This record gives sequence, C-alpha cells and structure tokens, in this order.
Amino acid sequence: MSPVAAAPAVETAPVTETAPAPKRPRSGRTIHARIAHEEFFDYQPTSTADLPDPRPLVENLTRCVVEILAGARELEQIARWVTDDVYSTLLKRQVISARARAARGKPVIRPAFALGSTIICEPRDGIIEAVVVVNSRARSRAVAVRLEGLDRRWRASAIHVL
Repeated sequence: MSPVAAAPAVETAPVTETAPAPKRPRSGRTIHARIAHEEFFDYQPTSTADLPDPRPLVENLTRCVVEILAGARELEQIARWVTDDVYSTLLKRQVISARARAARGKPVIRPAFALGSTIICEPRDGIIEAVVVVNSRARSRAVAVRLEGLDRRWRASAIHVL
C-alpha cells in the first residue's frame, strides 16, 4: 500500500460582513424611472369628444360576441377592440361553449337573432357603458359593454352576456 500524502494547509481570509447591495429592477432602471416609462408608454386615456360615435361599435361587438359564443366566429376577429382581460374571459367562455356543444353532439350553426334596443350612458368622460338586448327565437338576453377611450380609439374593458 502506498502512503497517503497529507493535504497542504489552506489559508482562509477572515470573513467580513458587508451590507447587501440595493435591489434594482431587472431593466436596470430605478423604480421611479420605470414608473415614468410605464406612464408614458401605457394606454393613454382619450376624451369622448375626440372619439367616434360608440353606438356602431357597441352593436357590432354585441353581434360578434354572440356569434363567438355560438362558435360561428373566431375570437381573434375582435382582439383589437377588447382589452386583454376581456379577451381571456371570452376565450374561457368560448372553450366552455365548445365543450358543451361537443358533449351534446350539436354542430356549429350561425345563430339567428336580432338586436333590440340599445341604451348608452356616459358615467365619465372617455367612458361609455351600454346595454344591448339580443332577441332570438328561444329567448332574449342582455349584453352589457363598457368602452374606454384608450389611445384615441374605443376599447371594450368589460363585456358581460346576461
């Protein structure tokens, strides 16, 4: 057997505690610079006077949403007129509707309906809230839509089919 050589002694420096470095945002900017950047590049509110008449958009969005939930229209067709939250909510409802149709074995058909009365109110400058009555042979429903003037155009920040 060969003799085992001893490991050489290693000198270690004394450990000194240092204060942790201040955390910075990942982008390399201070928090105040990041907030200023987001305020500048985020959606900019627009006054109602600078926007077109909301009635055609409300009625067209209502028609599109009913057709999307029936499976006769793609959700991507209205993506530019809705916020991200509305898009994700409609996507979930579209999936649920598709599963229900598949479970019952019903094919996708374009729904037959007529738009009834439309009521529009303006609770604040740049905000429109509307209700559209949708009449079909079997029943009537109401679709509530909230439009916000963002970046010089209307965008739906809430759509509820009641």
